[in-house]
Amino acid sequence: MSAESGLKTFRDADGLWEGHDVMEVASPEGFDANPELVLDFYNQRRRQLFEVEPNEAHFDLAALETQFKVSIITQNVDDLHERAGSSNVIHLHGELLKSRNILDAFTFFDCKTDIKLGDTCPNGYQLRPHIVWFGEEVPMIKEAKKICQTADFLLIIGTSMQVYPAAGLRHYVPINSPTYFIDPKPTITSNYNLTVISENATIGMKRVVELLKTQ
Repeated sequence: MSAESGLKTFRDADGLWEGHDVMEVASPEGFDANPELVLDFYNQRRRQLFEVEPNEAHFDLAALETQFKVSIITQNVDDLHERAGSSNVIHLHGELLKSRNILDAFTFFDCKTDIKLGDTCPNGYQLRPHIVWFGEEVPMIKEAKKICQTADFLLIIGTSMQVYPAAGLRHYVPINSPTYFIDPKPTITSNYNLTVISENATIGMKRVVELLKTQ
């Protein structure tokens, strides 16, 4: 979703993220082994976030709120949906612009600057990015499932459909609710109630908007 804004996707074909093995920078074990590397990695991602803007797909999703009740469930950790005007965004994998301490996964702090080793919360514990790493629970997954269970239609944009539990959310949508899947290299195929659009997010969203006019 955010690739066309200039942000790198989380995992590319060789399992690297910005040149790092994902387990080095996206796991509790990686943080324990080299906290300075992990903090620097996310500091760079946070700085990059301030250099990009929402793309047309973000704005088209936000505009749907004039016609529909829209809930966005995203694996992205940026704030581009919010900047585009979407009002109901659930971040399954956390947010770059928030931090938390190493012991408490439910108390967040606004974070727009670098986090350094030695930076602590008011209780004296080291701060870390508010990112859900591999092996950690996904606190918002229950809320996401509830939303999917009542969806009149589901729109999936730009995901490998390989990262769980997010990839399993489509199975909670009512069987008669149409699903639209936008991805330039889709990993699933169309069926009676699933429409696959083999395009990038900006072009695919234009097509979905036209399709929704017929609903």
